[in-house]
Amino acid sequence: MIVTAYTQEILDELKHTLSLMKDADAENLVDAILNAKKIFVAGGGRSGFMAKAFVMRMMHIGLEAYVVGETVTPNLEADDLFIVGSGSGETGSLVSMTAKAKNIGATIASITTNPTSTIGKLADLTIEIPAQAKAHSGSGKSIQPMGSLFEQSLLLFYDALILSVMEKSDSHSDIMYGRHANLE
Repeated sequence: MIVTAYTQEILDELKHTLSLMKDADAENLVDAILNAKKIFVAGGGRSGFMAKAFVMRMMHIGLEAYVVGETVTPNLEADDLFIVGSGSGETGSLVSMTAKAKNIGATIASITTNPTSTIGKLADLTIEIPAQAKAHSGSGKSIQPMGSLFEQSLLLFYDALILSVMEKSDSHSDIMYGRHANLE
C-alpha cells in the first residue's frame, strides 16, 4: 500500500472513532474547563505530547493551564481541574497523580479507551475515546501500531474542545494571536 492510501485509511479510522464519542460528556468537560481556577493536563508518552498542544491552546485563549511535570507548573488546589489522557487508564505514574489530585479535592477528568480503569474510576468526568489501546494491537480496530489511533483522536478531541471553549467564552483567533510566543 502506498503512503496516500495509508493516510486515507488513518483518516477513515479517525472519523469513525470520533463519531462514536458522546457530545454530552465533552460539553461537561468544556463547562469544567470554563469553571476551573487552574487547569492541569497530564499524559504519558505520545499522549503527553497531545497534552502539551492542548495546554498551549488553552494559554492562547487566556486560561490558566499547565502541563503536569514542567518546572513552571504551580501547585494543584481544590478548585482546579486535572485532565488526564491515558489510553489504558492504568499508567502507574498517572494513576498516582490522579489519586493525589483526588485527595486534594480537584475535579478529575479522564480521557481514555477504558472508562472502568483505575483512572476512570477515580474521575468525576470520564470521556471515552473508543480506540485501540496499545495493549490490544491485534484487536483489528486499527491498522496503526500500538496506541496511535487513541493519541491522534486525543489531539483532535482536544482541538474540538478548544473550539467549544472559544465559542462559549466568546474568544476568537485574533485574541489568541496576541498571546502567541514572540521570541521564536
